[in-house]
Amino acid sequence: MKYFFHIALFFATIAGPAALAQPPKKTLLAIGDVHRKIYQHDAVSHALATIERLGYESGIYDTYIRTDIQLITKRPIKFAENVAVPDTKGNVANYKTLNDFDAIFFYGIGELELTDQQKADLISFIKDDGKGLIGAHTAITSFYTWPEWGEMVGGYFDDHPWLIFDAPIINEAPDFPAMKGFPHEFTARDEIYQVKNFSRDKVRVLARLDESKIDLNNPRVHRTDNDFPLAWARRYGKGRVFYSCFGHTKESWDDPRMQKMWFEAIQWAMGLIPGDAQPRPKDSSQDRVTVR
Repeated sequence: MKYFFHIALFFATIAGPAALAQPPKKTLLAIGDVHRKIYQHDAVSHALATIERLGYESGIYDTYIRTDIQLITKRPIKFAENVAVPDTKGNVANYKTLNDFDAIFFYGIGELELTDQQKADLISFIKDDGKGLIGAHTAITSFYTWPEWGEMVGGYFDDHPWLIFDAPIINEAPDFPAMKGFPHEFTARDEIYQVKNFSRDKVRVLARLDESKIDLNNPRVHRTDNDFPLAWARRYGKGRVFYSCFGHTKESWDDPRMQKMWFEAIQWAMGLIPGDAQPRPKDSSQDRVTVR
């Protein structure tokens, strides 16, 4: 036994202090469309697979993919008989809960059937435990009847006036890790959402539509301030929240720029890298500044 111990110690020593001090992997709960459908997004499977691959290849996090809401709880999960059912070896069945995760990637839709206790646990997971939430595309089309969700995420869906188009975008935060892969102005082909119940006083907008290059006479445009945020970040209590409306199409998830955005956003939400989420007003004077 001592022999094997010394061998293991030898390899750890020659690997250097960095290997000995390497932090453990983080864990991500990735939730996709669930059974209460109001619209089926074909890209969900590809999105979840992409998020899992990014974590696997980087070695930074492990992903647990679910298409249900069972794991959104801090309490031990039990079966209908209200007892933990052992397996054939007498061990308690292995179910993870929010206590086992560092962040949630959420690509859900509609009024998911969370209990009041699950809702309280989810809010506490972010606000009190200091964990992360990464909302993709339809995250702001969920839980319209649960105001705390809209408050935490930063807003709610309010139509998509332009549907899928080549969206002209302004990168407002090139210093933020999720936005470093984009130039100051760029185009992305995707379905772009309009947002309501949104305030720049509560979130830092990272990207928005260039209002000078879109049709503001579209009858489905509801915002009167011509401010159309596409991605933002915020601190929520002790936790971190990132949202982007990108990700409607499969092609969006194959875009290296978007993959980098999601990957960096996940790391930021997990507290692995710094990023300034301090809210600030829209500054149109900077929109035409050439980034060198």
